[in-house]
Amino acid sequence: MAYKPGGYTSVAPYLTVNGAQKTVDFLVRVFSAQRLRTIPGDAGQLAHAEVRIGDTVVMLTDATAGWPAVAAHVHVYVPDVDATYALAIAAGATAVKPPTVSDDADKRGGFQDPGSTTWWVSTQMAEA
Repeated sequence: MAYKPGGYTSVAPYLTVNGAQKTVDFLVRVFSAQRLRTIPGDAGQLAHAEVRIGDTVVMLTDATAGWPAVAAHVHVYVPDVDATYALAIAAGATAVKPPTVSDDADKRGGFQDPGSTTWWVSTQMAEA
């Protein structure tokens, strides 16, 4: 038997957020995330959820009294940083930094989702 589920990477971000279902819905809308597993918790919260963004599984849960929400930053390469950034803002994200090219070959921007995770999105503009 395999030591991990098929199609899963060895490392996965695990986010503890306020409003996990809203975060899942946001990720589906902005990144075309594929819903994988969902385990309901108490009072309509999510005890555990998983989505796939590109080739990576992101795991998340609702904050609880013993497990408070933790601010996190996640970086995602996307085919079109400007379109993804605009879609995120339209989906209710808070702008952190508009997409710009700075010190490397990437055009990068950032936004914060309703669950308070900051997402940095970028598109490689030239070979590094």
